[in-house]
Amino acid sequence: MQAVRIQIPATTANLGPGFDSLGMALGLYNTVEINPIESGISVEVHGEGSDSLPADENNLVVQTAFSVFRHVGEEPDGLHFKLTNRIPPSGGMGSSAAAIVGGVVAANEWLNKPLDVDELLQLATRIEGHPDNVTPAMLGGLVVCQQDDEGVIYARVPVADLTVVVCVPRIEVSTRSQRAGLPDLVPMKIAAASIGRAALVVQALTTGDTDLLGKAMHDELHEPYRKTVIPGADEVFKAAFDNGAVAVALSGAGPGIIAHATSGHEKIGAAMVRAFEAAGQEARSWPLTVDQQGAQRIDTPSE
Repeated sequence: MQAVRIQIPATTANLGPGFDSLGMALGLYNTVEINPIESGISVEVHGEGSDSLPADENNLVVQTAFSVFRHVGEEPDGLHFKLTNRIPPSGGMGSSAAAIVGGVVAANEWLNKPLDVDELLQLATRIEGHPDNVTPAMLGGLVVCQQDDEGVIYARVPVADLTVVVCVPRIEVSTRSQRAGLPDLVPMKIAAASIGRAALVVQALTTGDTDLLGKAMHDELHEPYRKTVIPGADEVFKAAFDNGAVAVALSGAGPGIIAHATSGHEKIGAAMVRAFEAAGQEARSWPLTVDQQGAQRIDTPSE
């Protein structure tokens, strides 16, 4: 059987006030490759997380791939998984969503596509637990989504061509622990403001209106609580604004921070890194465009 190779983009979720409902795909990619072997499962991991992610059947990509095999009643004889990661784990750039989407899409391609995109997305969301990263990882672009008892409601909306800067410190902040620190109740005034700002963020990203984006991308619902466990977060926000960013937000639950700008992205990224370093945290930054394709099969031969 011919090898299957899938490319999956990084993602940024929430986009400020769009808590658990907005996500956008970014031009930084992991790849998942499956090759036939005589029997059993073998795994090799390259790049980001190669020294910490499991290289066996406990790897999240492998587990999610087999969720598809079980779902359709198939049991492959032998598979070799080659994983090449460029998305940093636990950085707020959707590394777990990329693993899940990569696993389900690769398995579906291996089986000649028994499941459609909606079925794959519903399955990936059940595994991840929330849809705001898996939907843009699957579909690309900007996605509005919401999960209810019947599954995921989602819509891919147009997004202007733009470049962002994502800065990630080398600390681990789990989404689960970040969620545990959020309040169960918030004042009606804050909830209403978040709804309005989230709608305005979608409009701004669709039209490329950076002035509107700067006014709308401000959050009171989750960011104030999440920032408290990210050393130097407020200073990094300020450094980005001081060097030309028009809007700044946590990327997902953090610790990554995303800055939107029309120019000077390298300068902004360097300033954000310096601000993290001043807080005692080593950091990296990437200028990234919006990925418009989502997870897709690629035919580039294995490296």
